[in-house]
Amino acid sequence: MTKFFLTPYLRLFFRIRVEGREHIPGQGPAILASNHISFCDSFFLPLVVPRRVRYVAKAEYFDNWKVAWFFRANGHIPLRRGEGADWKGAMAAAADALGAGELFGIYPEGTRSKDGRLHRGHTGVAMLALRTGAPVIPIGFIGTDKAQPVGSKMIWPFKRITIRIGPPVDFSAQAGQPRGQRVLRAMTDGVMAEIQRLSGQEYTGRYAPQGDRV
Repeated sequence: MTKFFLTPYLRLFFRIRVEGREHIPGQGPAILASNHISFCDSFFLPLVVPRRVRYVAKAEYFDNWKVAWFFRANGHIPLRRGEGADWKGAMAAAADALGAGELFGIYPEGTRSKDGRLHRGHTGVAMLALRTGAPVIPIGFIGTDKAQPVGSKMIWPFKRITIRIGPPVDFSAQAGQPRGQRVLRAMTDGVMAEIQRLSGQEYTGRYAPQGDRV
């Protein structure tokens, strides 16, 4: 339903280029791991891939009538932030979605980049991949930060946006290894290297500040 209403608007007001759409499987689970440079990343990707993409989103979005309809319509998973946040519950819900054969989108950096650079990824993406066996498909957004800069409530039209979708990251080398932190770190770094290749961002090698987690 959201694709039906919003896709004509996007085509009319934005110059969107999608590369590598063929890497999105026509059926079965996949983890779509991308950089995160704008709030509207979560709007554009679900509208340019042929299937529904589910995300974990901060619960405050579901309290805001202006955007809550979008998150509910697309099956996003709410997460209340702060002390006692149920990250294990959110991960379990993500694993359930993948177990049902759905697409699940994740931002390994954990928050939007405020400086435009790519930051170190958290290992949740690797944990999900090992837990579910779903392939990880790296994605690089370019230009969404111009359409909606961090802190802006407006999505500015007529901006050029590129979404580059890469082939699944090969984790065959991790098969049979103990699932310790070293393996999770290596898997995550491999995903981030592919995201950097697609997005062209500078990589900091450090975690991003988590004050505006999404």
